[in-house]
Amino acid sequence: MTPAWYRQLDSNGRRAVWSTYSGFTLDAMNVQLYAFILPALLTLWHLSPSSAGVLATVALLSGAIGGWMAGSLSDRLGRTKVLRATIIWLAISTAFCGFARSYEELLVARAVQGVGFGAEWAVGAVFIAEIASPQTRGRVAGTIQSAWALGWALAATISAIAFWLLPADLGWRATFFVGLLPAAWIYALRRRLRDAPAFFEQRTRSAGWHAIFSRALRGRTVRGSMLATGTHGGYWALATWWPTMLRTERGLSAAEATLHLGVLVAGSIIGYVLAGWSSDRFGRRVTLAIFASGGIAAVLTATLPNLSPKAFLALSVPVGLFALGLYSAVGPVLTELFPTRLRGSGLGFCYNIGRGLAGAGPLAVGASITSLGIEASIGLYVALAYALVIVAAVLLPETRGRELRAVDELC
Repeated sequence: MTPAWYRQLDSNGRRAVWSTYSGFTLDAMNVQLYAFILPALLTLWHLSPSSAGVLATVALLSGAIGGWMAGSLSDRLGRTKVLRATIIWLAISTAFCGFARSYEELLVARAVQGVGFGAEWAVGAVFIAEIASPQTRGRVAGTIQSAWALGWALAATISAIAFWLLPADLGWRATFFVGLLPAAWIYALRRRLRDAPAFFEQRTRSAGWHAIFSRALRGRTVRGSMLATGTHGGYWALATWWPTMLRTERGLSAAEATLHLGVLVAGSIIGYVLAGWSSDRFGRRVTLAIFASGGIAAVLTATLPNLSPKAFLALSVPVGLFALGLYSAVGPVLTELFPTRLRGSGLGFCYNIGRGLAGAGPLAVGASITSLGIEASIGLYVALAYALVIVAAVLLPETRGRELRAVDELC
């Protein structure tokens, strides 16, 4: 059954939904392929956990730069123009990863890929929020964010098929070329998109990105960055190392690991939709606090030693639901904090400075594995990160149902 919010959209709005959903799916798939080829790289290239963590961190750091720059450009050039560029950058840079012949070449390719990865989400989140109505913005954002789960599932499936059909040294490379054709289709779809009326109404009032640090907006920028840092920190510590933990520390076969990840992804889809609905129904702050608390509890429980296989599998559902579903409330909050003329710059800065700072998470987990083990390291860093989300939720203003024009008038 088609949701009511979708039926209310015009043809441009519906194209915007499919374009953004598809872009987020490809974004998630391309960047998360690394987590699934990591066990093979550890063996083939004899990488240390710390070196593997650096490969994860560099994409997050460059993603911070890409998202910030793209968000600022979208305030000046328009959301749709920048989105057409981001999807091409993402696809081509991901393919470059497949050509890497050494650790150093893959490090550079991951850095270039990260720029497109960060840019796609930052601009897409602003664009879809401006298309959606204030009353349904959370639900729309939650539905779009669920594309991340689909992308993760595709990354797991594609890598599994590649390693099944090809030798390991060719299989990991092949995964990085799969996204080229879908990217071409998304680009063609985006050529027919128009920016939301809210963007055109404020275009003549555009300001330099540094205005997000003005007296009126400085506090929002700091608190929004705190929220994004906590959200990213927990997620990437989990997403980067969880597949490796399943194979190496839990000793699961490829089929068993795929089952566990499938259950986790299913839980995350429920979480994305539920968090979006909750943020419209109960408010952004309450939803952030509940999902962050649930994420801490679920991950700490799932990483307890001597947990039975059945209990561990069952806990994959709440881990996905809370720890990943949290993202659905973040996009609307950051969108509703800033006026239209600075929305791309504000969201781009907060979300991506948070992503850059959170890049320390995968690196810290990798550095802690020798002394703590993978499970304990993941639990520790996820708990610390999501505690920061709870603090941010207390400090942020409630923005549920806020008209974007009202934000323009206030700022």
